[in-house]
Order: sequence, then C-alpha cells, then structure tokens
Amino acid sequence: MNRVKAVAGNAGPKVRSDCEMTLELKRKGGISIDLTSKVKALYGESILKQCNEVLKFFGIRNADLTVNDSGALPFVISARLEAAVRKLLDTDQEYIPEMLSVNKYSTARDRFRFSRLYLPGNGPGLMLNAGLHSADGIILDLEDSVAPDRKDEARILVRNALCQVDFRGAERMVRINQGETGLSDLRAVIPWNVNLVLIPKCDSPENVIIADKEISAIRKKMKIRNPVYLMPIIESASGVENSSAIARASENIVAMAIGLEDLTADMGVMRSREGKESFYSRGRLVIAAKAAGVQPIDSVFSDVADLEGLRLNVLDSRAMGFEGMGCIHPRQIAVINAGFAPGEAELEKSMKIVMAFEEAGRTGQGVVALGTKMIDQPVVVRARKMIDLAIKLGRISTEWREKIK
Repeated sequence: MNRVKAVAGNAGPKVRSDCEMTLELKRKGGISIDLTSKVKALYGESILKQCNEVLKFFGIRNADLTVNDSGALPFVISARLEAAVRKLLDTDQEYIPEMLSVNKYSTARDRFRFSRLYLPGNGPGLMLNAGLHSADGIILDLEDSVAPDRKDEARILVRNALCQVDFRGAERMVRINQGETGLSDLRAVIPWNVNLVLIPKCDSPENVIIADKEISAIRKKMKIRNPVYLMPIIESASGVENSSAIARASENIVAMAIGLEDLTADMGVMRSREGKESFYSRGRLVIAAKAAGVQPIDSVFSDVADLEGLRLNVLDSRAMGFEGMGCIHPRQIAVINAGFAPGEAELEKSMKIVMAFEEAGRTGQGVVALGTKMIDQPVVVRARKMIDLAIKLGRISTEWREKIK
C-alpha cells in the first residue's frame, strides 16, 4: 500500500446518477462514512450498507469514506468505490453485481446494424435508459470519451453496466482502447456477455488478430458460449490501404467501420459536410467489406442539431453501399434507422421485380421486363435483398406475394 487516499467518480452541479467517492485508509478507528445525498432520507441507509459491504469484501476495516451522491444506482456506487479501493490496494478481487437474466442473450452475425449509439464509459447517467432509444447497438466507450487518468475506473463501471443495465435487445457493444490498455479492457468486460467489440484505430490485420486471440483465451477460460463479434474501425491512411486484409483478419469480424474525424486528421485535411475529401476512403472501405462478406458501417455525423443534414448524409451513405452509421445523440437514431430501412416505393418496386422475374421463369420467357425497363439478374438479386431486409425488419411478411396479387 503506497497511497492512503484516493478519489473516484464524479460530482458537481451538472452530474446526475453518479457519485464521488473519497477513500482514506487509516490504521485504526473502524469505518467512518460521511454521506451527502439529496436522497439520503429515502436511501441513505441502503447506501451506507452497500459501502460497508464493499469495504468488507476488500478486507478494509479502518477507513474514512466521503460519499457525494447525485442519485447513483447501486451498480454505480459499487463501481466507484471499487475504483477508489483499487487505487490504494493491489488486489485482483472484483466486486461484481448480479447479472440480469435479460442481459444474457446473443446476437446474430447478419443482424442489421443501422444505428449504434456511443455512450461515454465513465458517464452512468447516459447509460441507464439507453435501451429505450431503439438503437440497433449500444456502445459503451472506453476509448476517446474517457480521459486517460479515468480509464481504470471507467472499465469497472462498464463491467457493472453490462451486468445491471437493461439493453432491451440492443447489441451489447464495447469500444476498447489500443495496446495493453485494450487487452485490460477485454479481460474486464468479455466475461459479462459483450456481443461485439469495436477495435479502434485499426491500421493492420495484427490489431484484429491480437484482440481476437485475447477474446478467444478469455472465452475458453470462462467457458463462454455466446459469440463475441468484432468491428474494426478504420481511422488512418494506413488502415484504408490495409482495409481488405483487415476485413479478412478474423472469422469473427461481422462489420467494419470508418472513423472520419481521425482519418481526416491523419490525412491533414478538414472534414467537410460534402465529404469529398473522404469519398475515396469510404468507397474503398465499402468494397473491402463487401468483398469479405461483412457489413460496411459509416462514420458518425457530428452536428447533432442538424437532422436534415443527417438525413441527407444517410441517403448518401446508403447510396455508397454502407449499411449503418454511428450515433452520438439519441435524437439521431430514428433518422438513421429510417434512412437505412427500405422505403415504401423502393420496396414495392422490388416486389414487382421479383414477381415479374418469377413469372417469366414459369412461362419460359428468355427476356424479363417491367414496364419499359429490362430486368437482369443483378437487379433481381438487389430486389431480393431489399425484400429479405424488409422481412427481417417486420415491414412485410414472408407471405408478401399473396398480399399483392
């Protein structure tokens, strides 16, 4: 024990659903807890009881603890206190809350990933109701949104959130850090049913292979049956050049994303609304992903107030072949989901194309036409993909042919 005092968590007038823990070890005198909370009258006793249980779990018998609470839930309280303890003690013990039964689901390789919502890994207030926003995926971010000196405590909070936050069926995603910090992230979170890991700043296949091997070792050790998928994020010129090899680096890759903020910085250019500076990079990623049989995912749209700009961006993105985008605010989710889902007009056209093609096959016609336009095989393939997607989304039933005759 080198230090005797540590602080973890957040406090302040704008902080909600969090707490700040100040823990000071002493040689004698037992446990003394000073609790400040607006909900002290209702929950003060349970907060004090939980703090005592956590301290006892880590073998701490003499300490002064100051708790500045702003409505933190139990999983947050225990995460913050554990983080403070770990700053003072060299311990491998983990105080892990119970895993909710609703959080034990797995996801499919080919599920649609139109929208994925980034949430800062050290901000519990944004995690609590994230599942209500209907994003296809929820990303608990341990990388860019977390300050370097807060990585360790964010990792503990994300682990607890994976256990206790109801994701409501959204794909449970975590964006890890680079290098050894990222491997520590994996050891902390993979046992708690992460569906997909985002690998940031992926410059080469080796970045994927290292993470994939670590995940495989953890799954084997912990006897984890649910699959853990991978989504490399291309954020540099080197990554763009190596995108084809990266997309094939592991059979666990289901999608590959592009991060334009870092990519344009690496290229030495400004990111524009029109996106001319990144058109080649985005197109190359789409081709690499499609050739490898994985989903190409576009970058985030950074202006959260410009929903019309976002809508147009989604349409451009989809036209390029992307199959989803990142979100940095819940209000973006509905726009992105609607933009990547089949529209009524294109869905109706796709059904007519397929039916015309099938009718031509039954009657032995060598040429297929719809109106004044000829229909060839690639058009039919694209139409069938559109229909399959609409069925997956619940827009139409598998009996759609009968309903439009």
